[in-house]
Amino acid sequence: MDVLPTLPTLLAFTAASLLLAATPGPDMTLSISRALSQGRGPALFVVVGTSLGIVVHTLLVAFGISALITASPTAFMILKTGGAAYLLWLAIQAIRYGSNFSVKTAAGPRGTAFSNISSGFWVNLLNPKVIIFFMTFLPQFISAGDPDVTGKLIFLGLFFIVVGIPVNILVIFAADRLSTWLQRNPKVLRGIDYTFAGVFSVFAMKIFLTQAK
Repeated sequence: MDVLPTLPTLLAFTAASLLLAATPGPDMTLSISRALSQGRGPALFVVVGTSLGIVVHTLLVAFGISALITASPTAFMILKTGGAAYLLWLAIQAIRYGSNFSVKTAAGPRGTAFSNISSGFWVNLLNPKVIIFFMTFLPQFISAGDPDVTGKLIFLGLFFIVVGIPVNILVIFAADRLSTWLQRNPKVLRGIDYTFAGVFSVFAMKIFLTQAK
């Protein structure tokens, strides 16, 4: 059983994961908010929770998609094509509406480790955009005929967490400067939007061209 993807695939996945980890979203907003209001420790526990949420999404996608491949490779390719269309829609949305990154800095009582982990876990687990994202993002790096698809999907999902944790830690430690600087520099946020759109457009075109062969 070979769960490791090829080196070019792994490098492409790493680059995309780093970019996505640095893109503001609900999980980053929550960790920065917690860092500003309660300190670095609670914010790091939030990251633990969001990472656990990603583990659950990874397992659901891995076993669900592998079952789909076993039942119907054609259905899997239809799923990937639909996923590519969704990624292209995300790219268009990023350009049309841009980032809505904002944080609340109101002080509050310092939560327990469990409460902060739980907050991070549920913000990822119950976010439908995260569910759809993992269903569309991870399969782009897997071949429909791969006999080790389940193992590779699990590996990529866990590797996504490994790649993202250092980024999250850096963001938390720089939270005060980062939040203020980003909100004072809308051109930087627009640059993030266009980069985000470009990456997902590439993924979408890749799968569309694959389908055309």
